[in-house]
Amino acid sequence: MKAMVYERTGDPSVLQLVERPVPEPGPGDVLVRVAVSGVNPTDWKSRRQGPLPAGWQTPGQDGAGVVEAVGKGVDRELIGERVWIWEAAWQRPWGTAAEYTVVPVRQVVRLGDASFELGACLGIPFLTAHRCLTAGEYLPDSLRPGALSDHTVLVQGGAGAVGNAAIQLAAWADACVIATVSSAEKAQLAAAAGASAVVNYREQDVVEEVRKLAPDGVHGIVEVSPARNAATDVRLLRPGGVVCVYANDGGDEVTLPIRPLMAPNARWQFVLVYTMPKAAKAQAVVDVAAAAAQGGIRVGEEAGLPLHSYPLSATAAAHQAVEDSVVGKVLLSARE
Repeated sequence: MKAMVYERTGDPSVLQLVERPVPEPGPGDVLVRVAVSGVNPTDWKSRRQGPLPAGWQTPGQDGAGVVEAVGKGVDRELIGERVWIWEAAWQRPWGTAAEYTVVPVRQVVRLGDASFELGACLGIPFLTAHRCLTAGEYLPDSLRPGALSDHTVLVQGGAGAVGNAAIQLAAWADACVIATVSSAEKAQLAAAAGASAVVNYREQDVVEEVRKLAPDGVHGIVEVSPARNAATDVRLLRPGGVVCVYANDGGDEVTLPIRPLMAPNARWQFVLVYTMPKAAKAQAVVDVAAAAAQGGIRVGEEAGLPLHSYPLSATAAAHQAVEDSVVGKVLLSARE
C-alpha cells in the first residue's frame, strides 16, 4: 500500500510517500481501506515536535473508509461497513494518510450513507466542539435536538474548523448561536453553518452586540483565542457560565480578574480532545454520529466549511495549507 511517513520531525519536507505492507489487524482491531483523510493542526504540530515512539509515523487522526478485515474478538459483520475514524494516530504510528490503516474497533463509527468527505471531517473538530458545548455546569451532558433550547452560546472564531463544528452542533441542539469573525467573507461562512447572529469583531463592539441578543449574558463561550478575548469573555458570561478554551491562538498566557468571575461562579474549562474524560468522549462520539445521521452536520462552502482536497502524494502541501491557517477543511484522497 501507499502511505505517507516521516521518520524525523521537521517541516513538511520530512513527509515521504512510501510503499508499505498492508497492516494486519490484531485482537480488537479493524483494518480500514481509507477513502478520505482529514488534516488537522495537531497533524503538523506533531510532525514538527514528535515524539516518534515507533521510529516513524503516518500522520492523520481522522478519516473515513470501508472496513476490510477485523481482528480476533471483533464482529465480522463490520466487514464492508462504511465508517469514520477518530484518533487513529494518537500514540500509535498508523494514521489515516495512507491507503489502509488499522485502529481499535472502538475508534471506528458507522457512517451510513453520508459521504466519506463528511466522515473525514468529524473526528477532532466535532469531538472538541462537543466537549466545549457540554462541559459547563449549566450545559447538558449530551447533545440532541432540544438539548440547548433556551441556551445562548458564543463561538469565538466561527469560521474555523472547530468554530464551524460548534455552530453546527449547537444549532442542531437548538441553541441561539452567536459567532464572532474577522471579515465579511467569514461572516457568510458562520451564517451558513447556522449561526443565529454574527459579529465582526474588527468593526463592531462584541460586548455591545452580544448583549443586544443576550442581555443576561451567555451560557457558554467556545474560545479559540483566550489571551486576546479574556476581557470580553468575562463581561459576557451569565451566572454559572463557562468559557471552554480549546486553542491558544494569539498568546500562550491568559490573565483573569478574580472577583468578577467569583461572584457569578463562572468557570474556565480547558479542552484537549485526546485527554478529555473517557465518558465525555464516548458520549461525544455517540452524539456526533447521531447528528451526522440526522443531517445536523454538513460540509462544504454551503455549510460554512469549504473543502480543500489534495491527493495523498501532496500531503506536504496539505499540511502547509493547514499550517498557513487556510479557511475550511483540508482533506486527502487516499485513492489517487
